[in-house]
Amino acid sequence: MGADEEYGTARQRFDVADAAPLLLDPQGVVTAWTDDARRLLAYPAAEAVGRKLADLLADEDAQRVPDLVERCRRDGGWRGLLTVRRKDGRPVRVAARITPAEEAHGGSRWLVLLSELAGAPGWDMSRTVLERMVSDAPVGIAIVDTDLRFVWSNAALEQFGGGPAPRRLGLRFADVQPGLDAQAVEAQMRHVLETGEPVVGYEHVGHVRSAPLRETAHMLSFTRLEDDRGHPIGVYYTVVDMTERHRARQRLALLDRAGENIGRSLDLMRTAQELADVAVPGLADFASVDLLETVLRGGELTPGPLPDTAEPVALRRAGHRAADEDLPAVVVPVGDVATYPAGSPPVRCLTSGRSWRAERLDPSSRDWTTDAPGGRRATFRELGLHSVLTVPIRSRGTTLGLTSFYRRTHREPFDAEDLRLAEDLVARAAVCLDNAHRYTRERDAALVLQRSLLPHRLPEQDAVEVAACYRPADELTGLGGDWYDLIPLSGARVALVVGEVPGHGIDAAAAMGQLRTAVRTLAALDLPPEEVLAHLDDLVARSAREEAEPGAAGADSGRSVGAGCLYAVYDPVDGGCAMAAAGQPAPAVVRPDGSVTFVDLPQGPALGVGGPPFEAVELTLAEGSTLALHTDGLLARSEAWAVDAGRDRLRRALEQAGPLDTYCRTVVDALVPARPYDDVALLMARTKRLGTGQVADWELPSDPAVVAEARRTATRQLAHWGLDELVFTTELVVSELVTNAIRYSTGPIRLRLIRERALVCEVFDNGATAPHLRHPRTTDEGGRGLLLVSQLTQRWGTRFIPDGKIIWAEQPLTGVPE
Repeated sequence: MGADEEYGTARQRFDVADAAPLLLDPQGVVTAWTDDARRLLAYPAAEAVGRKLADLLADEDAQRVPDLVERCRRDGGWRGLLTVRRKDGRPVRVAARITPAEEAHGGSRWLVLLSELAGAPGWDMSRTVLERMVSDAPVGIAIVDTDLRFVWSNAALEQFGGGPAPRRLGLRFADVQPGLDAQAVEAQMRHVLETGEPVVGYEHVGHVRSAPLRETAHMLSFTRLEDDRGHPIGVYYTVVDMTERHRARQRLALLDRAGENIGRSLDLMRTAQELADVAVPGLADFASVDLLETVLRGGELTPGPLPDTAEPVALRRAGHRAADEDLPAVVVPVGDVATYPAGSPPVRCLTSGRSWRAERLDPSSRDWTTDAPGGRRATFRELGLHSVLTVPIRSRGTTLGLTSFYRRTHREPFDAEDLRLAEDLVARAAVCLDNAHRYTRERDAALVLQRSLLPHRLPEQDAVEVAACYRPADELTGLGGDWYDLIPLSGARVALVVGEVPGHGIDAAAAMGQLRTAVRTLAALDLPPEEVLAHLDDLVARSAREEAEPGAAGADSGRSVGAGCLYAVYDPVDGGCAMAAAGQPAPAVVRPDGSVTFVDLPQGPALGVGGPPFEAVELTLAEGSTLALHTDGLLARSEAWAVDAGRDRLRRALEQAGPLDTYCRTVVDALVPARPYDDVALLMARTKRLGTGQVADWELPSDPAVVAEARRTATRQLAHWGLDELVFTTELVVSELVTNAIRYSTGPIRLRLIRERALVCEVFDNGATAPHLRHPRTTDEGGRGLLLVSQLTQRWGTRFIPDGKIIWAEQPLTGVPE
């Protein structure tokens, strides 16, 4: 109630039993004081009589006294709220009533009644006031008796359906609102009747009779009514429409679910399906998500909407969801092509970039896709669809596809708020789909790059039977930098390599390709394993320093730093194997009897980080032994205790022998999950030995006269092998290499012929200088020997060994009978 409520409009009774009366003259001066007034304001009569009323009021109310006097004269009185001030200065809030007091001699005075508000229940309300208040209230109000039948309701309750108040009398809640959960509402009423405890803020959701298609939400509060003796006579309840607030909460909840459930992976089809799953049934009864083929392939997208076209537009159905089981049978299945005719609403959305809403679809319209199972399109009426939203999927200015939302006839049509919600939902999903598209592009590029850098097939050779298996990690950035290789070397030997580069994605794949190329280049120099790793370490460290210099191109400085590599060389002539490691675990050896051991290999530092020199070990492998070289992902963890546990698991897996290809896959499957924590590369090589009939060697004295004998010896050996067609070239090679050895070294000379896939001629001497190929002038008398060797053989070279060097040359056996 306002402080200035007028007497003429305030028709409440003022109870004077607790009021403090005092009299004022026409000028507002106190002329009579009572004990009640003294108790209220603490002024004795001697101090109060003769004071103006304004002196007894707080400052803000004292200024209103002239206006109050005028209103009393005009209206015959006044009632309202004032703040009086006690003698001690404490303000007291009071209800005041001013009425004229006629005297017997005809004079006029004003009777003032003051009633303290503190602790008072308020003004006494008349029945008329109360009836008007509840009848005119904007909140729905009703009273039911102990049988839960309506005995009274206000006009505002009619807005919630159920008819006018007279029609409700004698009926129960279920009779007037059959679409709502009457049982739950009446359970609340009974609880209040039985316990007397009020129920406040009970929220009820359903469909009222006045709006059967629209889900509504109401907040109800229940209070028990009692008679003068405290016996329950019924329930008084209020109803407030909370539909808009309820729908706002639903929208926020839907967007929250979208944030939690959409984009949990970087798979385009799965993300599209997650969008459809979130939209149904919260927003629609059916939702479909169609993506451009370019998006699914990870191709480059053109900015902006699609260009206008007179041809049908084909999209790929990436996800759909239906609230009812009968819809999926008549729509385009996931993975199939959905073709939309030119000019149809979906195509207009794709070409304009704007959403489209139809509150009421033409019942006779067919579905917009042109292809249908069985060659027939069902109409919207047959599908039970009556309202649609179509929203283009756009992100970073590009169009990715289209999302359509449908409602069936049992739900209200889509409105403008639903369209805004759908656009927010699709916008959030579009970011995830764009991320998945970009990831698909990068991962496909990494796959192509890494597959081009890894060996497509391992070279054929007779030193080892080999099998390899590579399993990438399931990282967000795609593949990593693990690799394996087999490199044929001179003298029928092979180099076996495994390595890894830190990180994942295109950068790691590119760095892996650089290291693999460097290893193959160094291998061609026939260097020992420890020297190969030393040169590789220098290369990585130097590249890191150059890239780290100010102004250097590329921000990925030293991306190969910390890379690992294991390099092993196997010789099938004597079964010797030399190896060295940089930041890689030692390989396992499966002996011919099936027992498994691990090479006691010194662990060198990772490439580019610096540390002690690399050390190599040499061992002899029996024929039929299997050498298992692997990256550290196969053992899962790098801690010492985890490596020991990983070795135990690897030992058990290697004990299950079999055909090498199957053997290799079985080991990886046993140790590595489908989505490993780290990339894994495993290279398995089963050793062979060249037979005694494939190798022939001779000790030769350092005497020029022995050259002719060496030619004759080589000729006899070729005749024994049936290689008569190679005699001429071999004689020339033997003559030149032996002559060079005699001329530039001292000590014994050894000649060796190896018949493998090529005919290898090797000459050993204890010299430390390598021969150089020269291009003599026409007038020179010498210097043509090595030039002829290089022209007549497939390849030639020099490799150094601890006690000298070996000059070798190979001739292909293609076309030579076995």
